[in-house]
Amino acid sequence: MRPWPRSLAGQMALLIALALFVAQAINFGLALRDRTEFRLGQATRPAATRIADALEREARDRRPLAADRGRVRRVAADPIPAGLERHPEVASEMRRQLLELGLKPGRIDTGFRPAVESAVEETDTARRGARRRRGRDGDILLIAVEQPDGWLTVMSPWPRTESRLLWTLLGQTGILYVIVLLPVLWIVRRMSRPLRDLRAAAESFGPGDPSTPLLPRGPDDVAALIVAFNALRLRVGGMLDEKDRMLGAIGHDLRTPLAALRVRIESVEDEADRAKMVDTIAEMNRTLDDILSLARLGRPSEPLTDVDLSALVDAVVEDFRDIGHAVEFVEADRLPMRLRPSLIRRAVRNLIENAVKYGHSAEVRVEARAKTVAIVVADQGPGIPEARMGDVFDAFTRLESSRNRETGGIGLGLALARAIVREAGGEIRLANRAGGGLDAVIELPR
Repeated sequence: MRPWPRSLAGQMALLIALALFVAQAINFGLALRDRTEFRLGQATRPAATRIADALEREARDRRPLAADRGRVRRVAADPIPAGLERHPEVASEMRRQLLELGLKPGRIDTGFRPAVESAVEETDTARRGARRRRGRDGDILLIAVEQPDGWLTVMSPWPRTESRLLWTLLGQTGILYVIVLLPVLWIVRRMSRPLRDLRAAAESFGPGDPSTPLLPRGPDDVAALIVAFNALRLRVGGMLDEKDRMLGAIGHDLRTPLAALRVRIESVEDEADRAKMVDTIAEMNRTLDDILSLARLGRPSEPLTDVDLSALVDAVVEDFRDIGHAVEFVEADRLPMRLRPSLIRRAVRNLIENAVKYGHSAEVRVEARAKTVAIVVADQGPGIPEARMGDVFDAFTRLESSRNRETGGIGLGLALARAIVREAGGEIRLANRAGGGLDAVIELPR
């Protein structure tokens, strides 16, 4: 199973979905970068401003900053515990903000404190302010700036909204999929419906099929393709009609002189010569029948008929028995099938002829299977080399290259049999048996 869809609608929908996903991923990356920069500015800019204002008030009022109250406090040592999460990017941005305000900070330390913790003692007023900030913005970031006479510490809100941003973008992506993909799927399915109809018409097309032309619809390219298919079907039908007329004329023109020759050889006095001439004319007639039958396959004049396949095969075997050939039929139950009986009879007869010619005897059986029916013709001959199994089905091909009529025909028997069986939706296969001999199997769909 391939993960890539096979249909046009599925492939277009998948491509659009992937394009939307990539676009939203890029959008998420840009939004995350902007959010990070905004969060850094939100955490450092007010803190730097408070520190600058506090130092200015301290210089103006000559009143030192307290260590236990106020937004900006002065302590003797770094007040941020070692176990808190550090943010170097905040320290770097804080240094840049302080330098812009004209201050020269020493070391800068940061520590992230979740809203549920309270590691620093606060007055009631500061605690209420911190709670308001936590309730509004979430967690708290502690910032400590080293000065010549101590450390200045300030608290700043530190929102953690990446997950909220992610869910927001996922929701937007889902809305885009619904708004974009559903109309695209509807449009593509509407566009591909004429293509599906065209494929079905091409698969069901058969010579002489009186089906009506397809109605051109869909986009201009698809409609033009349907028009071209209709024209092609007409041309193919015309060519096949012309071929049938030509074959009929050839068959008539060839059989007429053969019939005249058959009448004239009756005047030959030598009985042996006359018998050879009769056999030659009969062989020519059989060859002509094989060639015309092979050429006309695909436009059978015989309709489909409900027949008992076991009885049909038994009748073919009985014909060979009547002329003295060692052919046996394994009795089988009644097996109703819908097929063209004359053509199937011809295919079975060709296989039995090969078995009798090369194996001197044949055993024929009919096997009913779950989805197929097998007609097995088994001989006791030398078999066929595995490398030549496929060659024997080619027209005018013989494994014995002498072209002697005593050792075989012109190489049309198996080619004609396979063409007949394939026209019926089945297949022929050959297999050498381990103990010697060859099995020729016709498989027909039930």
